[in-house]
Amino acid sequence: MASLNKVHLIGNLGRDPEVRYTPNGNAVCNVSIATTRQWKNKDSGERQEETEWHRVVFYDRLAEIAGEYLKKGRSVYVEGRLKTRKWQDKEGKDQYTTEIIATEMQMLGSREGMGAGGGGGEADDYGDGGGRPAARPAPASRPAPQKPASKPATGFDNMDDDIPF
Repeated sequence: MASLNKVHLIGNLGRDPEVRYTPNGNAVCNVSIATTRQWKNKDSGERQEETEWHRVVFYDRLAEIAGEYLKKGRSVYVEGRLKTRKWQDKEGKDQYTTEIIATEMQMLGSREGMGAGGGGGEADDYGDGGGRPAARPAPASRPAPQKPASKPATGFDNMDDDIPF
């Protein structure tokens, strides 16, 4: 029988990304993404809410992109797979954590704020495997680009388009 290990998340970053590099120079980026489920209590009629926190790990070029463009509070779509790791703590007890190993990422909202708009990227744009192109809003649905008074030098200062991936 075939099996499937696939995760799709849309949520908000709970903290800024942490990018580290392995001894052989590969980037690893860790983020926490919050997803919230809302419902109405059948007995009281009150709105209820439950937030779940997910550990997400990006590798290689996708890790570098996530580290550069994602910020706390930013809305993001992530595809990946579940992976459980085991290690021993200081007392020698076995500890476990389940993470999402991201294979694709799409930034949601605008570049300037965290509001509506488009832009983003995904792993497949960098040749890591198959997949489908990123779904982006039609150009007419995007707000007109706004230039802040002063921009940090990023190498993309003269680009009128969205982030180039």
